Amino acid sequence: MSATPQSPATPEVSEPSETPQPPALSATDAALAAIADLAAARGPLVFFQSGGCCDGSLPMCLCRDELPAGPNDLLLGELAGAPFYVDADQYRRWGSPSFLLDLRPGPAEGFSLSPPDAHFVTRSPAPAAGSPAPARPVEGRG
Repeated sequence: MSATPQSPATPEVSEPSETPQPPALSATDAALAAIADLAAARGPLVFFQSGGCCDGSLPMCLCRDELPAGPNDLLLGELAGAPFYVDADQYRRWGSPSFLLDLRPGPAEGFSLSPPDAHFVTRSPAPAAGSPAPARPVEGRG
């Protein structure tokens, strides 16, 4: 019995995504400048993205030694040397969004550090076509 010659296997090439995925974390120039100014005045910083309820949904900026990251905090990246965390379960429930750190006028609420005339906010782009829509809260019955 003679062996039939076989051509070498062709490796599968994945097609590029139709829409490029944005980075999980980015910041405006104004936010980066504010982080640098705060770090110069207060020392190393850290951000925790709040998930709503009592602490709102704004990012919290703290001195790095004030609150250590917990076992379920997911590091999305660093902005101007400041680590940026989000709760891993919440991040998955939200559909793994990307965050853009920016500034808005007015002082920060709560415990977050901020420039005197502005506060940090995060924005996320709308989900890409075909992505599942974020969960909506269930309306209570009154």
